[in-house]
Amino acid sequence: MAQITVLSKEISELIAAGEVIERPSSVIKEVVENAIDAGAEHITVEIKRGGTTYMRITDDGCGMAPEDVPTAFLRHATSKISGKDDLEHIYTLGFRGEALASISAVARVSLLTKRREDAYGTRYAINGSVPEGEPEQTGCPNGTTIIIRDLFYNVPVRQRFMKKDVTEANAVSQIVQKIALSHPEVAFQMIRDNRMEFCTDGSDDLYAAIYAIYGKEFAHDLIAVEYDDGYVHVTGYVCKPLYAKSNRSFQNFFINGRFVRSRVCSVALEGAYENLIMTGKFPSCVLMVTMNASDLDVNVHPAKAEVRFTNEKLVTDGLFFAVKNALMKNGLIYEFQIRQSKPVTDWTAPILEEPIYEQQPLPEVHVPVQTPVEEYVPFESVLAQQESVRRKNDFVITSPSLPEQEIPEEQQEEIFVDVSELREDIRVDSWAALDSEQSAAEEKKSVPALQKETAAEPEREAAVIPAIDPIDIPKPAGTIQPAVQAVQTEPKQPAIRVIGELFKNYILAEAEGQMVIFDKHAAHERVLFERLKSGQARHYRQMLMTPARTLLAADEIDALQNHTELLLSMGFSFDFSEVPYVRTTGVPTFAQELNLDEIVTEIAHNLVLGKTNPQPEYLDDTLHTIACKAAVKANDRNELIELQKLAEEVYGNEKIRHCPHGRPVMFVVTKHELEKQFRRV
Repeated sequence: MAQITVLSKEISELIAAGEVIERPSSVIKEVVENAIDAGAEHITVEIKRGGTTYMRITDDGCGMAPEDVPTAFLRHATSKISGKDDLEHIYTLGFRGEALASISAVARVSLLTKRREDAYGTRYAINGSVPEGEPEQTGCPNGTTIIIRDLFYNVPVRQRFMKKDVTEANAVSQIVQKIALSHPEVAFQMIRDNRMEFCTDGSDDLYAAIYAIYGKEFAHDLIAVEYDDGYVHVTGYVCKPLYAKSNRSFQNFFINGRFVRSRVCSVALEGAYENLIMTGKFPSCVLMVTMNASDLDVNVHPAKAEVRFTNEKLVTDGLFFAVKNALMKNGLIYEFQIRQSKPVTDWTAPILEEPIYEQQPLPEVHVPVQTPVEEYVPFESVLAQQESVRRKNDFVITSPSLPEQEIPEEQQEEIFVDVSELREDIRVDSWAALDSEQSAAEEKKSVPALQKETAAEPEREAAVIPAIDPIDIPKPAGTIQPAVQAVQTEPKQPAIRVIGELFKNYILAEAEGQMVIFDKHAAHERVLFERLKSGQARHYRQMLMTPARTLLAADEIDALQNHTELLLSMGFSFDFSEVPYVRTTGVPTFAQELNLDEIVTEIAHNLVLGKTNPQPEYLDDTLHTIACKAAVKANDRNELIELQKLAEEVYGNEKIRHCPHGRPVMFVVTKHELEKQFRRV
C-alpha cells in the first residue's frame, strides 16, 4: 500500500471545486443566488461562447466592504450562517460559503463591488485561487459585478468534457429562467453573445415573469393556484390538461424560493391530473411552496438541487389538493381556436413587370334639356286653392306632375271620393274633432265627479255586451279598451340545445351565446366512467336471465367475495356457489353486450393487487376499458333526443371535461369569433 499523504491546498481546492462547479451554468447559479441573498433588485447575466470564455453577473445588491473582499474567496466563508443551529432554519439560497472559492479555483475572476454608503468601490482579481494583488480602490456603481473568464483553464481534463457552446448556453439560459421564475420581484436580463435572450420586469407578478420567459402561448393556457392548509402554502400556475407536454422539463417547483427537483412534488402534481391527461403526456407548472424551514433539509445535494421533507405525506396532500381544486374551479371548457392563415410571400420569385392600365374613353350620354314652365303660378294662390279644397266635404286626390316634363292639362286626372254616405260619427272635420277633444279635457279637469262616472260607463257596457273576440270587430280610434292580462307559463328551456350531428360523431349544440361541439364517444365514455367510479352504476344494474360463468383462481375469488359492496356500487353482482367458477348475475345496463369473462377476470386481478386498501382508483384501468367499450361509437346512429340528453348531462357536470384517456370532450366557439370570421364585426 502506498504511503498516505495530505494533499496540497491547490489539489484539494480543485477537487472541492469539481463537486460544486460542473459547467458554466453551475457558476451562474451560485453567483446569481448570492446576488439575490444580497437584496438585488436588478440582475444582468451575460455570457459568450456558452460561458466557457466569458461570464458577467451584475447586480445592485448591498455590495461588500473592502476588507471583506479577500475573505469572501476563502473556502467556507459566508455571512448566511454562524452556528450549527442555523442549519435547521435556512431561508437563504446560499449558506455553505463555497461558491466564490470554487469558481476562483478553476477560472480567472475579476470582482467590482461597492456599498451604497461608500464613496468608492473595490476591485479584486484572482486566478486559480492565487490573488493578483491586494484589493484596489476604484469607481463603480452600487452593487457587485463578477467577471469569469476561461473556465477550467487549469483543469484540462474537465475542459475536454465540456459540451458544445450552444448546449452550454442553453443550460445557462435554463438555470437563469428557473431563478427568474422563483423571484419575480427581481428584474432579470439574460444576454447571450451580445443578444438579449429575455428579460423580466421585476414587478413581483409571477404571471408576468412566466409570460416574459415562456411566451404568450404557454402563459395563455395556465390556471391560477392558491391553497393553504396550515402546513404548506401553495401558489402559482398549472397548465390545462389539453396542453400537457411530452416530458417533465416544464415542471417547476420552488420550495421557499429555491428551485428543486423533487419526485414527491411530481407525483402529487401528476396525481391531480389523473383521468384528465393523455397517456405519455406530463403536466407543466410553476408552483411556489412555502413552508417552515425546520420541516425540510436543503443540505443533501452538492448543488442544493434536492431537498428532503420531514413529512412527505403532508406535502404531497397539500400539492395534490391545491392543483385539484384549481382544475375543478376552472371548468376546463376549451375555446375552439380559429387560426387565420397569413399569406406566404415567395421572396425568391422573379418580380413581374407592372401592367400598364389605359383608361377607356367614356361613352357619350345624352342629357335631355328640361323645358321651362311657361306660366308662373304664385305660391300664395296655390295655398289659397288648397285651403278651399280642404273645407269641402269631398276629398280631392290629384295625380302629381312629373318634374322632368310638362304634362298637358287634358291628361291630368282628378279623383272625387264622395263621403256623404259615411257614418256621421266617423265623418268629422279634423279641426272640429280637435276642438272637441280639448274642450272635453278641460271639462274633465273642472268636474272630477264626471270623470269617475265616465270611467265607470265602459265597465257597465262590458258587463252587458257579450265577450267577442276583439279581432272580429274593429274599434274606432280613441276607444278605451280594458287591459287583459294573459298569464302564460312558458316551458323552461334547457341550458343547451342540440342542433344536430356532424360527421356521425360530433354533436353541435347552442348554449349561452356560443356554439358547443361535443365528441359523443369521448363524452359518453366519461359519463359511464363517472357512474362506475362514483357508485351511481348500482342504479343501472340489470339482472341477467342467464348468468355468465367465469373460471378464477382462489385468491381472485376471495378478492371478489371480500369486496361485494364495492362491486355492487359499480353495478356488478356475483354468485359464488360453483367454486372455482363465479357466476355473474348482474351488470350495469351499458355493459350487457361486453365480454363479461374478460371484464370479471380483470376486475378480480386488480382487486388482488390492491387488496390492502381497495378503492375504485385501483380499478381505473378496468373502468376505462368498460366505459370505452360500452360507450357509443363514431358512425353509430343516435336519435336527437339521445344526443340532447347526453349534451345536457355533459354540459352541466363540471367533472366531465375530458375522457378517461385525457382527450377533451367539448369545445366552444363564441358568437363573436364566428361573426369575426364572417367579417360582421
